[in-house]
Amino acid sequence: MSGIGPISQDWEPVVIRKKAPNAAAKRDEKAVNAARRAGAEIESVKKATAGTNKAASSSTSLNTRKLDDETENLAHERVSTDLKKNIMQARMDKKLTQSQLAQMINEKPQIIQEYESGKAIPNQQVISKLERALGVKLRRKK
Repeated sequence: MSGIGPISQDWEPVVIRKKAPNAAAKRDEKAVNAARRAGAEIESVKKATAGTNKAASSSTSLNTRKLDDETENLAHERVSTDLKKNIMQARMDKKLTQSQLAQMINEKPQIIQEYESGKAIPNQQVISKLERALGVKLRRKK
């Protein structure tokens, strides 16, 4: 401590004040009740769409009508019955399991299962891998 100089204390008062309430705090329920008790004027305005999600759903009625009028069936194309039977038959002829076939073409066993059950959305790359692995032509010309 030697060489630093005399130590002195600062005796001036430090005043700590709360911030003035912002707009959100003025609308707080506590603040409104305190203002009522103090006799201050309170203005309350009811918003038309308060508490609802009207802004997000205002255009929904138009879209809903369009969807109701729409008669087109919007569904993904699935694997044809012929293709799934051909895959299954070729796999059985080679005496392979679904997981062995999947491993041969570097796909998950679930992919083969979906193709054979007809749930898969046809992917030409996967079908061509299956054709090469099984040594048969799976796709037929229409």
